[in-house]
This record gives sequence, C-alpha cells and structure tokens, in this order.
Amino acid sequence: MSLNTFGHLFRITTWGESHGPALGATVDGCPPGVPLEPEQIQHWMEARKPGRSKHTTQRREADEVEILSGTFEGVTTGTPIQLMIRNTDQRSKDYGDIAEKFRPGHADITYWQKYGVRDYRGGGRSSARETAARVAAGGVARAALGQLLPNLRITGYMTAMGPLDIDRDRFDWEEIARNDFWCPDPVAAQAFGDHLDWLRRDDHNSVGAIVECVARGLPPGLGAPVYGKLDTDLAAAMMSINAVKGVEVGEGMQAARLTGRDNADEISMGPGGPVYSSNHAGGILGGISTGQDVVVRFAVKPTSSILSERRTITKAGEDTTIVTRGRHDPCVGIRAVPVAEAMMACVLLDHLLLHRGQVGDGGGRIG
Repeated sequence: MSLNTFGHLFRITTWGESHGPALGATVDGCPPGVPLEPEQIQHWMEARKPGRSKHTTQRREADEVEILSGTFEGVTTGTPIQLMIRNTDQRSKDYGDIAEKFRPGHADITYWQKYGVRDYRGGGRSSARETAARVAAGGVARAALGQLLPNLRITGYMTAMGPLDIDRDRFDWEEIARNDFWCPDPVAAQAFGDHLDWLRRDDHNSVGAIVECVARGLPPGLGAPVYGKLDTDLAAAMMSINAVKGVEVGEGMQAARLTGRDNADEISMGPGGPVYSSNHAGGILGGISTGQDVVVRFAVKPTSSILSERRTITKAGEDTTIVTRGRHDPCVGIRAVPVAEAMMACVLLDHLLLHRGQVGDGGGRIG
C-alpha cells in the first residue's frame, strides 16, 4: 500500500493499524531549533483520544507519544522525527463475526476488492484510529508554527449533528472547550448530547456531523496559483480524514446561491492595511491567503459500525445480515475536530515554508 505521505516541504507519513502493536508518523521537513518535548504533543492527543466522554468510543487508550528521533536536548534537529503511539486496549475478538462479511458503508469491501487481503480487526488502515498519528504530527507542526507565527490560532468545532445546527448568534469561542462536542453554542451542545444519547441507547444508530476549522492570524500571501493553491491542499487534507464526504471553503456550496454583488468581499484601506467587508471567500483568493480568517468546513458521515441489523454479503458472494458489535463512536465527528486542527496545522506550516522558500520577505506592499 503506497500513498501514505502528505505534504510538500513539511511531510508526514503515517503508519500502523488499529489493532497492531503500535501506530505513528514520520515527520520530515520540520525546521531545526524548534523546542519540542512529548508533553507538547500529548496536549493535543488528549483532545482526540478515545473515552474522553460517554459520547465517544469507550476504547481506553493512553495515546502516549514517544519521540524516537529528530530531537536533541529538547529541540528539533531538522532531521526526520519519528513518533510512535502504542496500542494498549485492542479487542480483536469483537471483530470475529465480520471476518467473512462486509460492513455496509465501510471500506471493508473496497479494501478487499483492491488488495485481496484486509485486516478486519477494527478496519486496519481504514480505521479512525489512524488519525491519532495525524494529531501527533500536527503537534509537531503547531510547535513550529508557534515559533514562526506566534499569533496564529487554529480552532475547530462542530456546527451541526444530524438535523441539529448551532445558532451563530450564540457563537462563543470560549464555550468550545467547555462541552463534549467542541461546540461554540451551549444550547446546541445540550441538544447534541440528548440526541446522541437517544441514538446510541434506544435507536442503536449513529449520526453524521459538520465540523468547521478556522485559522486566525494567518498572514496574506500563503499559497500559489493553479496547482499550489492553499485551499486545494486544505481540501485534500480534510477529505483525507476518515468518514469525510464533503469539504468547502468560506461560503462553499452556498456561494452558488449568491450574486456577484453579494459574494464580493469589498475592500477598503484601514490603518493597518486592507480591510474586507465580509469573508465569503474564506480567507483565500486565487489559492492565496488574504490575511483574513481561513475557514474550512467538512461533512462527516455516520459511523458505519452500528448495532442495527443491516443486509450485506460475504466474501463468497452470499447474501446475509450483519450487526457490528464492539466499541465505536456514535458520532465520529466529535473526535474529528482535533484531527481537523492537526491537518490544518500541517498544511499551513507546509505553505509557510514554501512561501519563505520562493518569496522570502518579498511581495507587493499596499499603502
């Protein structure tokens, strides 16, 4: 299996399976001299790890990160950084019933059709467990960004769960870390919890979600025309996350319903430079950052592993039914939030390094 590497100058390669002995990431291209200790990465791992609340899978993993290479005396050396996370709470026996069956909505069937072999224990590489390695790599990216862009803030949050949406009039940045759903609306967070309790306990079902990720404090000029667009790489990063089925930047699909007059973000000159009247573009024009907030949004499908009986087939081509037991997220969108932040951090650092390499301190001045 190839194509496990993402990025241009800042590159991450993830490895490992859900029920193997360990998983991790090889990070290449991190600048030297960045202070980096396992505790800095662990901070972000705590947000993603399973068992944070009753609303996520009850698999209990410490998700402790080991840095095996690429640092000396607490700083990066500029050489590849090897990160490892040991699996400690696998229950492979939970998956014995699906060894010969394909879960509807899951990658079981396509992995088998492509490779002729699949790790049915938790889904192997198709499991959301793989995203732990991304969050670890994102911790490295955030450490480097903290040195290069100290005012940058990357924040992800849920804006919808199934039929339920947040009320943006109640949007509160401080509320995001106060509830189990990374939700900026406390009223919606309560509704999310009630809905998920009913789905999990009474309906034996799962539900999808919409996650939004915002980068504040990004300078203008990152990204390049045509094939090097910042939004191209952000979209690819988010779409690569397990269970993501749609990505949009700024106004996204709703831009098709606007007129040119409504969609244009008018520009005026402020004391510190250009000021925009709105941000329909999501902070990116022509693939290049404007200096406004960069806004990316994606849809996560419902978890495929559910206790409700579904029709399927076996590897032998026989019709049958399946009930997926074990420990699964009733809404995978919850733990997708820190993964989104990590992938955005990786993309932004990559494009910052590309920009410095091509343009340096150059670029057109205004005013």
